[in-house]
Amino acid sequence: MEWTRGDMIGRGSTAAVYLAAGVSSGDIFAVKSTELSFSKLLQKEQSFLSNLNSPHLVKYMGFDITNENDCLFYNLFMEYLPRGTLRDEIRRQGGKLDETKIRRYTWEILHGLEYLHSNGLVHCDIKSSNILMGSKNVKISDLGCATTVGKVTGDGDSGLGKFSGTPVFMAPEVVRGEEQGFEADIWALGCTVIEMATGENPWPEVDDPLSALYRIGFSDDLPVFPSWFSEKAKHFLEICFKKDPKQRMAAAELLKHPFFEEMKSETEQVKELVASSSSSSSSSSSPKSVFDHNVWDSFDEENHEISSLSSASERIERLVGGDSVFTISNWSSDQDWITVRSNVVEESDEFCDINDTLEMSFMGVQLEELPSSMFDYVNTISSSSVKVGRKRGFLVAFENVEIDIVPAKVSKRKNEKISPVRYQLFLSLYFSFFYKKANHVWK
Repeated sequence: MEWTRGDMIGRGSTAAVYLAAGVSSGDIFAVKSTELSFSKLLQKEQSFLSNLNSPHLVKYMGFDITNENDCLFYNLFMEYLPRGTLRDEIRRQGGKLDETKIRRYTWEILHGLEYLHSNGLVHCDIKSSNILMGSKNVKISDLGCATTVGKVTGDGDSGLGKFSGTPVFMAPEVVRGEEQGFEADIWALGCTVIEMATGENPWPEVDDPLSALYRIGFSDDLPVFPSWFSEKAKHFLEICFKKDPKQRMAAAELLKHPFFEEMKSETEQVKELVASSSSSSSSSSSPKSVFDHNVWDSFDEENHEISSLSSASERIERLVGGDSVFTISNWSSDQDWITVRSNVVEESDEFCDINDTLEMSFMGVQLEELPSSMFDYVNTISSSSVKVGRKRGFLVAFENVEIDIVPAKVSKRKNEKISPVRYQLFLSLYFSFFYKKANHVWK
């Protein structure tokens, strides 16, 4: 894929993020780049993202290696989310979010974690700056620190060297070098909730990272909960901040926590609406043709029976919007027409049988044979192509029913053009017959 690098929109500890655009398509996306010699974490992230697909994760779009200024760069392509990170959103909201928004974002992050964990992956670096703001929901990004569960256990010698992430978001067992499993992501989620509520990291009173690590891993201290939180929100945090990782709930279990009752209620309402809509759609009879009685139920009773040519003509003219059936736009001018369907219908005499009658097929329903003398100036009736006047189109009169009629280019008398007046007369005759036939069928 050929692409052009744009402005830098972010920078992390291992890579920079740029806007990019496809040369041929013009599509905008984000590209995460670093020098090839330092791209181990970026390549690991690519290996994970290329095998994942979830609306709760940033979308992977590919990768390549480029030579720029005699330097090789490894580039990871991802969807571009212009609203930035959750951290940016916190700042836009004045440094903290209300509980309603915290609940929604936490719910969505949990869905992302549930998906990752079900695929055997631990993110290892959940925090607001690694959560992107999508158009409909937040998405987990930056899997550079992620690892599979089987590879996150310390060996007793290297200790902390086996683990990764942001120190003040690390769980106690990670700080002590014991393990970094799914439970560590739940602890980090609790830290992110604190961050959304306060605009600060969960240990704001500690300036020295080493002191923060000591308090996390070797003391009974916990981050301070926001005093204005509801009891359900505080209880949710208590579960996230259990010192013993075995006592922390899994992501799937936390989604059932009372803190998310409102979210579950909204989800159920959406499901009910979808089910109700589907049920009503299946129960309502969609018309199979214009002879379906339901097509005409919306018309007034007085419109159900049309017994004369004049009444049909009046109805057509009234719906079209003119003062008279014969008061028409300049239909002979090409400028007054637009093509609705482009397939061309060949002229044919196949409708005329040996008894000089005309057999018509309308919307797949065969009508009675009519004396062809009624249609001396009509050669074909088709449902394949139609032209509509820009100022006054025939289809406006029957906008709820697909009716396509094409006047013949020439009449059965060779090279004789059809006049608009005769065409209008044909329409009146045709629909007069149509209403009679429809009434006959219903009776």
